Amino acid sequence: MSDRPDAGTPRSRRSVDALGEFIRSQRRIAELSQRELARLADVSDAYLSQLERGLHEPSVRVLNGLAQALNVPSDKLLGYLGRHDDAVVEHSTESAIATDDRLSDTQKQSLLDLYRAFIAANDAVRSTK
Repeated sequence: MSDRPDAGTPRSRRSVDALGEFIRSQRRIAELSQRELARLADVSDAYLSQLERGLHEPSVRVLNGLAQALNVPSDKLLGYLGRHDDAVVEHSTESAIATDDRLSDTQKQSLLDLYRAFIAANDAVRSTK
């Protein structure tokens, strides 16, 4: 018997695990301790630790607080849990970068900045056509 509420659904468990990895990765990129991020997101240190380990599926309120504290769109976090269809497509590249253990946090941030700059530039070009 597992202490995970979603242990019977492997897809859901994978989603919660992936969300936890993404939160941890973004926290490290932002150079925040768990305590600092928990304070900014208005959750307890213990709960944030459990989220990062994939032990709980957070509420939308908690996801919004984490998104704001990490300076990422809440849709990206919601997308991990299948709660927002548009987020699934957009988060794949950024989450791949953010969760790649072969890259240092500095390298991840540089790649994310460059990727986002390219996307913004392409969006700007499209909006002028």
